[in-house]
Amino acid sequence: MKLTKNIKTSAIKVLQKESEAIQNLINYIDEDFVTCVEAILSSEGRVVITGIGKSAIIANKIVATLNSTGTPALFMHAADAIHGDLGMIQKEDFVICISKSGNTPEIKVLVPLLKRLGSKLIALVSNTKSYLAEHADYVLNATIAEEACPNNLAPTTSTTVHMAMGDALAVCLLEARGFSSEDFAKYHPGGALGKQLYLTVADVVPKNLAPKVSENAPLSEIIVEISSKRLGATAVVDDNDQLLGIITDGDLRRMLLSGADINQVRASEIMTKNPKSIAQTEFAIRALNEMKEHNITQLVAMDADKIVGFIHIHDLMKEGIV
Repeated sequence: MKLTKNIKTSAIKVLQKESEAIQNLINYIDEDFVTCVEAILSSEGRVVITGIGKSAIIANKIVATLNSTGTPALFMHAADAIHGDLGMIQKEDFVICISKSGNTPEIKVLVPLLKRLGSKLIALVSNTKSYLAEHADYVLNATIAEEACPNNLAPTTSTTVHMAMGDALAVCLLEARGFSSEDFAKYHPGGALGKQLYLTVADVVPKNLAPKVSENAPLSEIIVEISSKRLGATAVVDDNDQLLGIITDGDLRRMLLSGADINQVRASEIMTKNPKSIAQTEFAIRALNEMKEHNITQLVAMDADKIVGFIHIHDLMKEGIV
């Protein structure tokens, strides 16, 4: 029990220290940050991000975020830079150098070389009095009180705030560029995320049959239509094929339990009127959200006022967006 208590206490302390450090970053969003964002926006170059050790890992993550949100970015390892990788940097590029101390030997070697190339240097540091900060064109201040490590040694809080500052930079650039969800989809065409951004109801509905019966259809016809189309429901339409309602297998069970005369039942008597529907041009993720909101498993897909079929939650599961 004591060990369990200590583990929980330790974990809570780490999260508290890191969350407080991120909250404190708000104080460092100053004019230098604003000017830095504006300079990147007006540049025709790319953003090259460099670092060493844990900072290199954070740099890779920020590069990925920038690339996926419309800002071309490259990663350059600080140690490899002086062995040929400097060749990737062009004069119009911005170089973000990530370092907690800003005084590591690799950084002190790299900074003069970067300045010689003529590229603008951005320091993302936790020490604004460091060699890196003093020689940078822009400083992104990520000062922390202490690491979450009990020895104040292992990069924990510092790497967290560096990543958070990178996210802030990326989102500011995204918003300033007017980067839309459609733009985002261009860079994320694969996987569940991509499908959420481009898969429409029409892409899913043609894979299903479109069960429907007339409002005067008897129970036998309703059962055959629901079972043969295997969607657990059927639409009810009038003589002009206009949607009147929906009958699910649940409606059938409730009808049978009510003791109704099964030989006399007609579709109009057991259907749910004004069923939930969705235009086939809507994104499939919208259909999923509608189902969740109304606690249902299918929607009637419409093309204007015509039924084109059903979209079922199982369809969305198969597509991998649930």
